[in-house]
Amino acid sequence: MTDSVLPDSLAEIRDEFLELPEADRLQLLLEYSQELPAVPAEYENHPELYERVAECQSPVFIVIDVSDDDIVAMHATAPPEAPTTRGFASILAQGLTGLTADEVLAVPSDYPQTIGLTKVVSPLRISGMTGMLMRAKRQVQAKRHR
Repeated sequence: MTDSVLPDSLAEIRDEFLELPEADRLQLLLEYSQELPAVPAEYENHPELYERVAECQSPVFIVIDVSDDDIVAMHATAPPEAPTTRGFASILAQGLTGLTADEVLAVPSDYPQTIGLTKVVSPLRISGMTGMLMRAKRQVQAKRHR
C-alpha cells in the first residue's frame, strides 16, 4: 500500500494504531467502537435501505450516500455487544465520510491489514472489515455523480 492514495483521514487512524504497542491496540479499537456515528434520521427504522455485510459474523449494515458534489458519507450500524466489529465500522465511517468518491475508490483494499491489528484480532474479524470496505467502495461506484 502506498500513502500517495491513502487519504489523510485513514492514514491518521492507521498511524494512531501503529504508534501504540500491540497490546494497547485492542483498547483503541474498543474506543472507536464507542464513537460510531449515529445514523441520520432518514435511515432510522429503515433497515431495507442498508446492505448487510455478510463477511461479518455480527449483524453489520452499511449505507453510503454520495452528494451531488461527489462527497461520500458512510453510515453503519453494529451491535454494542460486538465491539471489535463496531470499532471497524466506526473507523471506516469516520475515515471515509467527507472524502470524494474518487478518494474512496482509491483506498487500498488491504487497508484493514495495515492498521496493526492482525495479531490482536482474528483473521475473520479483519476479513469482516475488508468486506465493509469493499461494499462501501461498490456502493460509492454505484451512487457516484459523474
